[in-house]
Amino acid sequence: MKKLMLFALGLSMMACQQNKIGYVDNVKLLEDYQEKIDIEAKYNSKVDALTKKRDSISQAFQLELQEFQLRSKKMSQKNAQDEYTLLQQRGQIIGQQLQQEELELQQSSKTEMDSLVSKVRKEVKTYGKANGFTYILTGGNGGAVLYGQDPQNLTETIVKILNDKYKQ
Repeated sequence: MKKLMLFALGLSMMACQQNKIGYVDNVKLLEDYQEKIDIEAKYNSKVDALTKKRDSISQAFQLELQEFQLRSKKMSQKNAQDEYTLLQQRGQIIGQQLQQEELELQQSSKTEMDSLVSKVRKEVKTYGKANGFTYILTGGNGGAVLYGQDPQNLTETIVKILNDKYKQ
């Protein structure tokens, strides 16, 4: 009988304990996270540099094409055709090289952002464990929280922790 009462008492105590639940607005978290801002700035400048390079090469190639058109009038048809074929091949190679650089830039950016998201998730998990949370949900666009009271919103706290660690 005593065992049954102790069991019932223990069960009722467990039922009285509430889960500690918080949420993080992922969109705001990433918008305010300085490392993410720095990564975006770095890749934006690389994209700008690649765009300038592409424009410069394109202009130079257009000039070369115009020069060829003027010279081709004085060439035999076979010589003009041969030179035009070489120009086409060179244009394709240049286009492929620029496309490859763009692809590498995109891949590098994606890898760095994936690593950043992983770091953020790890920090949220660490914060949750250290502060006794049973659950930390995600809010923002596409998140699981449609409404949450401000005391359960951990976004600013997590952003501050991440930015403080990033500064170090």
